[in-house]
Amino acid sequence: MAPKRRVAPAPAATKKKEAPAKAVNPLFEKRPKTFGVGGTHAPKHDLHRYVRWPKYVRIQRQRRVLNQRLKVPPALNRFTKTADKNLAETVFKLLLKYRPEDKAAKKARLLREAEARQAGKEPEKKKPVVVKFGLNHVTHLVETGKAQLVVIAHDVDPIELVVWLPAVCKKMNIPYIIVKGKARLGTVVHQKTAAALALTAVKSEDQRELAKIVDSARTSFNDGPRISWGGGIMGPKSQAKARLREKEMQKELAQRLG
Repeated sequence: MAPKRRVAPAPAATKKKEAPAKAVNPLFEKRPKTFGVGGTHAPKHDLHRYVRWPKYVRIQRQRRVLNQRLKVPPALNRFTKTADKNLAETVFKLLLKYRPEDKAAKKARLLREAEARQAGKEPEKKKPVVVKFGLNHVTHLVETGKAQLVVIAHDVDPIELVVWLPAVCKKMNIPYIIVKGKARLGTVVHQKTAAALALTAVKSEDQRELAKIVDSARTSFNDGPRISWGGGIMGPKSQAKARLREKEMQKELAQRLG
């Protein structure tokens, strides 16, 4: 029987040079996370697109999109151009100086008057210089020319309540300002909201500040640039289709001319 051939031994595998081990800080222990059952909580994902929002939220968002899509006439588009932050802060600082009395102050005043009458004295009745509010009252002050400055909120709902007020102010040559927030106007006069406020007079020390505000109001609103139509902003899909259509029309025109 022929002897069995021995298989040649495999050549020694050339070992690759190992990369130098990274220095591990012994103070920090490596704790890998396991996301299985009973393990670490899964990371948070953005699930907003899967949420069924309340009806009032959906209506707010649909109204916002609708206002962007529809063409907005100049009379309504005017209320999107509000006063800048610096001018608005100056106006509210002046208005807060002339806040009308609240219920507690009125009660205390009437109590003092009653005590004075009981003592046989005639109480002093001096008409205070305060901010006027109430849409009918402000309108009357504008029509009679007694208002020196009119402040209008930009988010009155329905907007038809005040949409005509800028035109009346411009016709009567009374400066007006459109500011953000009917709730912010309401805090000035101790109400939840206020559509418009008016100043009929200020103290002598505030005359210069009022004159500056009036000049800014006339420059920005009364004599400002003509307000054009707004809205008409298409969605992303419609814009992409319009760009594609325009590209095809230009390509066809180039073929005809070429």
